[in-house]
Amino acid sequence: MLNIVLVEPEIPQNTGNVARTCAALGARLHIVKPMGFTVDDAKLKRAGLDYWWLVDITYYESLQDFLQQHKNDKMYFLTTKAKKVYAHANYPDDVYLLFGKETKGLPEWLLRENYERCIRIPMISDARSLNLSNAVSIVAYDYYRQKGFIGLKQGGFLNEEG
Repeated sequence: MLNIVLVEPEIPQNTGNVARTCAALGARLHIVKPMGFTVDDAKLKRAGLDYWWLVDITYYESLQDFLQQHKNDKMYFLTTKAKKVYAHANYPDDVYLLFGKETKGLPEWLLRENYERCIRIPMISDARSLNLSNAVSIVAYDYYRQKGFIGLKQGGFLNEEG
């Protein structure tokens, strides 16, 4: 199972969009406090639409709390400062993908300690970064692509009506 970790998210719409992506994938969502909003924020709920019941969310009081509880788990750290591209990572099962806050990303000390597992999404030199929810979607779907989209509905059909 894929685990998406948002470290100190600041924008409720982004978190709502990420929750909706997690719901569509059956991925777990982990939110590390402090957050820049409350969980009853209308913008958060609107962005997640009616998918909230499909999302398995765990909250942590701090990054240290999260790291302590998951010290033996496999993790990748998303950052524009990485040299490795996300598509070149070979994701293990039950991986945790960590994404930092919208304004600052992940803490520099965390990136230094785990630089061999830092990955990035390629973009032009003048682009600072992608929207958080877009970045999560890109990497999350790559995880499932590598796993053959196992557990995901891969076909649809048209209605018989004109």
